[in-house]
Amino acid sequence: MGKAVMATAVAPTDVQELHARRVRWNRGAGRHRGTAIRRITDELIGLFVSSNSEDVDAAVEAATEAYKTWRLVPAPKRAEILFRAAELLVQRKEDFSKDMTREMGKVLAETRGDVQEAIDMTYYMAGEGRRLFGQTTPSELPNKFAMSVRQSIGACGMITPWNFPMAIPSWKMMPALISGNTVVLKPAEDTPLSSYHLVQVLTEAGVRAAS
Repeated sequence: MGKAVMATAVAPTDVQELHARRVRWNRGAGRHRGTAIRRITDELIGLFVSSNSEDVDAAVEAATEAYKTWRLVPAPKRAEILFRAAELLVQRKEDFSKDMTREMGKVLAETRGDVQEAIDMTYYMAGEGRRLFGQTTPSELPNKFAMSVRQSIGACGMITPWNFPMAIPSWKMMPALISGNTVVLKPAEDTPLSSYHLVQVLTEAGVRAAS
């Protein structure tokens, strides 16, 4: 993602008609094209498709299909992927912070904190990959052994607001991913770029290969 000067980031190359499904960018059915504009200067930040119900159905279908393989990846291996993602977020923190300031208006001190929240959550959930413990408990019945194990649920739908556009998606996505679930993320229309950055980092870290 470019070097430091308020890097112009657009999502993705053929930006107007692409969506992330199975962590690959695919053309969407939505016809209306949304834009991310810097309100003070009218600077164009990026172009993003305005999805419709057909796109939602396709995303859910893709997440459900990806779940079949992602849930079988051992939790410590999922943790390695999240750890790599955290390392990439650290490397690109300044660029992502500047893009977020341009996108939604927070001062840099605040957007750096927002990206740091995503870094911290991603590292934290990477650590949980070796701590998904179950429980054992005494049974009131003779010759019985009682225990619990943690299991994934499936595809998770997540709708996140504009005010913490990278932190809040990370709070939702990382626990779901480390637990073996897949995710359909719908970010706020006003701040799609920061969520795009987060998904791209996960892709580069290896979510695509694992799912």
